[in-house]
Parts: sequence; C-alpha cells; structure tokens
Amino acid sequence: MKVILIGYMGSGKSSVGKILAGKLEIPFTDLDEEIEEEAGMSIPEIFAGKGAVYFRRLERELVAKRLAGPGSFVMAAGGGTPCYGNTMELIRETPEAVSVYLKTTVPVLSQRLFPEKEKRPLLAHLNSENELKEFIGIHLFERSGFYEQASLVVDASLNSPEEIAGTILRKLL
Repeated sequence: MKVILIGYMGSGKSSVGKILAGKLEIPFTDLDEEIEEEAGMSIPEIFAGKGAVYFRRLERELVAKRLAGPGSFVMAAGGGTPCYGNTMELIRETPEAVSVYLKTTVPVLSQRLFPEKEKRPLLAHLNSENELKEFIGIHLFERSGFYEQASLVVDASLNSPEEIAGTILRKLL
C-alpha cells in the first residue's frame, strides 16, 4: 500500500502521516524533505534560485519514482503536488496507491499558517491574517478540483492528528 496524503499546506499531512505510518507499520516520507535532499538546498532556496518550474518538475519526478518503486509507505505530499502536470493522474493510476485529501477550512488553515508564514515561500509576502485568508481561499478554490479527486476525503479541521490518522486507518482497512 502506498498512501499519499494531499491537501493545502498546514492541513496536517506530515503530522498525520507520521502517526498513520506508525499504525500501519510502514515507512513515512515527507516529499518536501526528499526534494530538499535531492536538490541539496531548502525549499525556499530552490524557489529563489531555480524557480517554481524546476521545483514542480523535480517534485513530479520524485513522486513517479516512489510510486514505481517497491514497498509500502505513507507520503506527505506538498500542497501543490497534485495540482501540477499529471501528478494526480499518476497517483490515481497507480493500483496500490491510495490518496487521502486532508480537507481543512480556510479559518483553520489561516490560524495554523500565519505564525509560520515566513518559512513558506508562497505566503511570506502576506502582511495580515486577512490577506492570508483571502490568499488561501483563492488557492483552495483553484486546487479543490485536484484535491477532491483523492480516493478518500477526511475532515482535518477540528480533530487531532491522532484522531485523523485513526479515521484514515478505519477507512483503509
């Protein structure tokens, strides 16, 4: 089984993914960490030095490589991963892959992301929580068509990462 967690940044993919992988007794991988390792630089450095197109190409290549490789895993994908190129199609067409959309509301995402926006290249330029809410709302509208193609949709707004992982586990088994 290859479980790919998708959703907007701040939806809990990494936190939930680590717990879920532990419960399934399979490895956890964070796609952003794999990209940083492959590129030899941080995500902000990649965007600043090589650009978004390079980042998205590398992201897609690494997803394809992991899906084609052996073994089970839980992967926390980046927020934009399913929205570029044919990455979501690739995930959907992989028989042993199960995609899980961690659906989260704009107010919850804004509350989670505002304190750490400087670490997020797409959000660093926003100056207020209202600007952030508007930005997230537009992004979610643009991305929801991709996210909603997931095999499973789980509400990740109010429950703890442990509870969300438990919900996913029940739906998988």
